[in-house]
This record gives sequence, structure tokens and C-alpha cells, in this order.
Amino acid sequence: MSRKKFVIFSLFFLFAQTITAQEMVQIWQNQKVRHGKQVTLMPFLADDSDGTAVIICPGGSYFWLDDGNEGEEVAEWLQEQGISSFVLRYRVAGFGAFFWHHRRIFRGRQHPDMLKDAQQALKYVKEHSTDYHIDPNRLGLIGFSAGGHLAMMTACFSDTEENRPAFVGAIYPVVTMNEPFAHERSRRALLSERKQNNQMMRDSLSIERHIPDDCPPVFLINCSNDDVVDYHNSIMLDSALTAKNINHNYIQYKTGKHGFGVSEVFGSKESRQWKYEFVNWLKELKF
Repeated sequence: MSRKKFVIFSLFFLFAQTITAQEMVQIWQNQKVRHGKQVTLMPFLADDSDGTAVIICPGGSYFWLDDGNEGEEVAEWLQEQGISSFVLRYRVAGFGAFFWHHRRIFRGRQHPDMLKDAQQALKYVKEHSTDYHIDPNRLGLIGFSAGGHLAMMTACFSDTEENRPAFVGAIYPVVTMNEPFAHERSRRALLSERKQNNQMMRDSLSIERHIPDDCPPVFLINCSNDDVVDYHNSIMLDSALTAKNINHNYIQYKTGKHGFGVSEVFGSKESRQWKYEFVNWLKELKF
């Protein structure tokens, strides 16, 4: 083989390897998990990264996933900031459950499916940290709305270092499952039609009741004019984190409402600053 052909072949091989490394992966592959094939991770690997990486949990009321505005667009933006990201498509109840309430008869997808997916995503990325060129000790979660609840739930209920995030970003999150501030659609999707009125289940998944003493650092933002998830959800989480002396940064914006992700159009000029605040917070975080 000539030198020129060798160089071309080598470049092609390296390029192919890069593309392969960033292909979507099934984190439950070769494991018998109900609806496990639907659970995927899409890597967005950053150049010149310091090893910090984030698994993104999009919102969608636990019924569906807003994996554009609160998923891939977030990952692309973070990638530009030098932070490797992974968009997690976790199990959700689905449109069928939303319209037909069929989980009164069939189990479908419900808690703890979502929690297990987030835990497995952390485990998977940590196991492949060398391939992804990230530091497993600097791997966190960021979640939006119901995804924020999932990210915090994972932090609160992690049982091993493998599925424990190094930090959490909770962006206009669902927090409580109890009245008067519960987001009812997320509660129904998470608990199912049969269990949504079970007070023990509501209490068990109300994040403000379960902040552990060793909770990882939390970055929390919301808007006081949120018209989807009552702003008191974030106030309750801030109070619970403060009571436990957990390292966290809470920013409440007056305007912006809900669901703006990293958009430069949605939200408000004020609320769109959150992403820069988050990156700065990460840079100052002592792991």
C-alpha cells in the first residue's frame, strides 16, 4: 500500500471510529427488561473536554419525551461549551396511556421503569468512560420538568456508586406528588391510573421528603410565572436541600414560564441566562 493510500485509509478508519463511538446505543442490550429496547442513549462528545459529562433527561410529563427542545438541542449546546452529553430516551407511559388509560388493566410503563433507566444510563456511561473520554467521577444528570424529577429521584435513591450522579441540574422540575402543588399529569403517568391516589406512593416519590444526607450538588432553576409546573415545587426542593445543608444553587427567574430548554426564542431574556449560569456553576464545582 502506498503512503498516500495508507494515510487516506487511516483517516477514514479514525473518522469511522469517531462516528461509531457517537452512535445511539441501547443500554439494556442483551438484558431481559420489559420495553428495554426502547431505552437509548445518544452521545454528543465534546472536543477539549475536562472530562465533565452530563446525561440529559428530557421532560414530557412522564407520558412522552421532548427530546428535541429539552434533549438534542441541549446536548448540542453543551457540546459547544466543551461538555460531553448523552440524551437519554427513558421509558414513559406513552400517548396510548394518556388517551386510553389502559394501565387500569395492563401494567404498561410506569415507576420504577424510568428510575431504572436513569440508573442504568449512569452505569453504562461509567463503564464506557474510557471509550467516551470522560471522567466517571464527573458524570452528572440534568433534567427538565418531569425529567428534573427523574434526575433528582436518581440522586436521592442511588444505591451504589455506579448509579450515583456527581451532580444534578434540575430545570423547572416537577418535585412533589402531593397536593396542592403536584403536577397531576406527571403524577398519573409516573404512578399509573391505579396507583396515583395511593398516598404512600405519592409520599414515596415526593422528592422534598427524600433528600439524603450525601445528596450530590444541585443546580436548580425555575420561573415564578411557570404556567405548567407550580413554582412552589422548586421552592420546596430548595428548602429541603437547605435543611440538609446540601451544596446547591437556586435561581428563581420572574419571567420565562416553562419548557424553554436552551432556546434563544422561547422563555424570556432573563430565563435564557440559566444555561450560562449552569456552565459557570459546573466550572466552579469541586468534585
